[in-house]
Amino acid sequence: MQGSFEERLRGLFTLQKIDSNLDELEAQKGDLPEQVAGLEEKFGSIKANIEELHLLVITSVVERDKADVDILTLQGKIEKYKNQQYQVRNNKEYDALTREISLAETNIQKLQKQMDELEGRMKAAKEDLGHLEQERIEIETQLKERHRDLEEVTEMNRDEELKLLHEREKILVRADKADIGLYEWIRKAKGGIAVVAVKRDACGGCHNRIPPQRQLELRQNSVILRCEHCGRVLVSDEIVKTSPITP
Repeated sequence: MQGSFEERLRGLFTLQKIDSNLDELEAQKGDLPEQVAGLEEKFGSIKANIEELHLLVITSVVERDKADVDILTLQGKIEKYKNQQYQVRNNKEYDALTREISLAETNIQKLQKQMDELEGRMKAAKEDLGHLEQERIEIETQLKERHRDLEEVTEMNRDEELKLLHEREKILVRADKADIGLYEWIRKAKGGIAVVAVKRDACGGCHNRIPPQRQLELRQNSVILRCEHCGRVLVSDEIVKTSPITP
């Protein structure tokens, strides 16, 4: 904190108490945040699959209808070619019409096969849609329940959390940036606990013994000392006793 080492140490210890309280509030939510996140991801994936299947059905219908129109067109040509065969003047013209009829009939067979495949694709897609829609409804119901449970816990602690966040912000505004950077780094590395008091001549974090000379330096509150074993910031009993009690 901007000012004496004692003020800086008191600020860091108070910040640690605030963050520990915030961590406790977060812990009360249990795994609800993870459940909500997992269900939201699953719901989004199912929704995307449903949209893809809907698009598949639509494109299949369009292709099937086009194939049906093409078949009718080819059937009309076959009828026309057959009528023309009665009017030809030589075998060459007759054979040419025969080839056109044969080609049209082959194309009709291909189109009919394509229509069968499209019908099969649509049937399978619609079945998958039915299953996915049911799953979507189930996931959506679970998601609403988890959201409601999470909101209840959040609402119960909302006032206390807001007070803690307000106190935290007041400390950060006045704090030394280097101190906060060190604090956040240790806190991340040590499971949320970056600042500890010395208890029974030992570090309150790792419980390793603190040498008498280090304890003497610590009680002077004139330097920021860290545990030689775990690296946490150490504070004296005076800092602990005189730091403001947070909500």
